[in-house]
Amino acid sequence: MARNVFKLTRRAALFGSGAIVGAGGWSYLRRNLPVLDGTAHLATDNREGYLNDASGLSQTPVASHRMLGLADQEDLVGSLREELRIARNNGQPIAVGAARHSMGGHSLPRDGRAVTLRHDWLFADPAAGTYRVAAGARWADVIRHLDAIGFSPKVMQSNNDFGVASTFSVNAHGWAVPFGPAGSTVRRVKLLTADGDLIACSRRENAELFRLAMGGYGLFGILTELELEMVPNARLEPSYEEMPAAELGSAFVNALSGNPDIRMAYGRLNVDRDGFFSDAMLITYRPADDQTGIPVAQESGFVSRMSRHIFRAQLGNEPVKQLRWGIETRLAKTISGSATRNSLLNEPVVTLDDRDPDRTDILHEYFVSPESFPAFIEACREVIPASYQELLNATLRYVMADRESVLSYAPEPRIATVMLFSQEMTGRAEADMHRMTHALIERVIAIGGTYYLPYRPHATVDQFVRAYPRAREFAAAKRRYDPGLIFRNNFWDGYLAEL
Repeated sequence: MARNVFKLTRRAALFGSGAIVGAGGWSYLRRNLPVLDGTAHLATDNREGYLNDASGLSQTPVASHRMLGLADQEDLVGSLREELRIARNNGQPIAVGAARHSMGGHSLPRDGRAVTLRHDWLFADPAAGTYRVAAGARWADVIRHLDAIGFSPKVMQSNNDFGVASTFSVNAHGWAVPFGPAGSTVRRVKLLTADGDLIACSRRENAELFRLAMGGYGLFGILTELELEMVPNARLEPSYEEMPAAELGSAFVNALSGNPDIRMAYGRLNVDRDGFFSDAMLITYRPADDQTGIPVAQESGFVSRMSRHIFRAQLGNEPVKQLRWGIETRLAKTISGSATRNSLLNEPVVTLDDRDPDRTDILHEYFVSPESFPAFIEACREVIPASYQELLNATLRYVMADRESVLSYAPEPRIATVMLFSQEMTGRAEADMHRMTHALIERVIAIGGTYYLPYRPHATVDQFVRAYPRAREFAAAKRRYDPGLIFRNNFWDGYLAEL
């Protein structure tokens, strides 16, 4: 039974385990970080009248914050219309969110009305391969419902504690292949517009609004429900392939084009500074021969939770980064086994959450063509180690082209690189992160790539427009559909308002 824990969580195998180090190894895991004496701290408290996001660096004053968990759709829509009415009468903006995992205030309306949705009804149609779900549902809710009937979300974010409507609003992608972003699997949504009308949007109904709301960051209305595609759940088995980092882009393409049975895939890069981004590993999942008796989806087990110790011990500790890479490339092959599709997807972000009040986890994500991936690796090797930011993880995924959403980050097939940095909550660290991010975005744009918008607002407006050439079209449509600009957030205020 103990071995199933290894089989059911990819983090147990690929982030490494503190349990492996053992009690005698904790001295090896000590951090070696710069002291904070004399620095300007940016940490904020949870004061009434303010909201923050996952960065901890976006504290924003709000006029009100209302939690809505109404199961009855008529009651929910009525409450949302009342929020719209009050906001309009008071000349306030409104923004609706779920878990607020973005990092640039994308669900925060400055001096406005914030609403958090939390309701989780779901109706599945196995014959059609679709399900209708409440906008406030989290992906853990979806997995629980679909797993019971033998199905799985076709595309979802990599963690299960994100909101389903939020995924559509940022048009997030996952690591299931061969698919584009999550919006490509959404059939229809219901949207509450600025004038209070509840309308259906799809590729046939209100199609322009559908494409704008897909990756539209809540700026075109409030989502109340969605209809999405699902696929059968299955037991999958992993395969591992090591290679030089610069070859990973072409390896992704070759693997997916030559193996139609691959159902999930992702890559890793080493992050120790001595050999920074020199080595890579590609992990692919195919259906197991035995598909009988598929177990109930599991979440993070004991080993996965214990892995947090060595993951966090990478801070300021290059030997531990090298140890973790050794665990990923050697031990993982021997201890990992088959897992269900739903179990692989059923991972909460909090498993490896940072608990240090002096630090925060900051995500970056960049999208480049497979052909440009070697140039991207070169840019990262020149820019990132020149900072003093602590990079703890780099995960890669393959994203099919998205030619629907107006703010598309993948107009052609792209290799997506997600990087997790641990940043000091200080002014010096924020300035250093700003400099590094600006430089990296510039290098990515130069090779025809894009950066992901839900993260820290360190790009310039000029960089935003060059990375997203339809940004002015998006802003003009926003003013047409919402002339009173009632749906606003820090993303609009900081970027689109200028266009």
